[in-house]
Amino acid sequence: MVDYLDEFLLIAIAHFFAVASPGPDFALVLKQSIQQGRSNALWTSFGVGLGILVHVSYCLLGVALLLSQSPALFNGFKYIAAAYLAYLGVQALRNAEANIKEQAVGQKGATQSAFLALKTGFLVNALNPKATLFFLSLFTLVIEPNTPSEMRLFYGVYMALATWLWFSMLSVILSQATVRSFFHRAGHWFDRGIGVVMLVLAMRIII
Repeated sequence: MVDYLDEFLLIAIAHFFAVASPGPDFALVLKQSIQQGRSNALWTSFGVGLGILVHVSYCLLGVALLLSQSPALFNGFKYIAAAYLAYLGVQALRNAEANIKEQAVGQKGATQSAFLALKTGFLVNALNPKATLFFLSLFTLVIEPNTPSEMRLFYGVYMALATWLWFSMLSVILSQATVRSFFHRAGHWFDRGIGVVMLVLAMRIII
């Protein structure tokens, strides 16, 4: 481990800036924290962390290199990811209208199951082509070719855990009563905003 400390620190720093930058994962965790509460947001964060392991797995297996050398395959992957984000965006916009009707009659929206929260977090991260490019760059440009497979696996597990802890921390902060009440005062506008953000992210992936 000591022999690869410099490499690990470089990976840890690069990963921190990548995971801290706003993107689909952050937008989703924010949405879950405000709309569904802390428990669901934490399950979503766990799903995002599991999604990291998908990227690590195909990098270790060499599939990422295949994606980088096949524009058609990578473009197909991008379109699938964009379609899923667009679907989430449309759902958020539809929820905005539903929330307006529920508020008018005094109803409360349904709580999402833990499994669905985990699945959504997992798919948003696993289908993120930006994450694919990040891990491809990391495993081909930063990690040395002679780095043992055990160390590469350790790097991957570390990034999955760090991602999970980062978004779990955000979930705890964003799901506080004061934060949720601030967004709930204009709940349908928040839904619309998240919906638009998801649609913009989908368009950016395609472009």
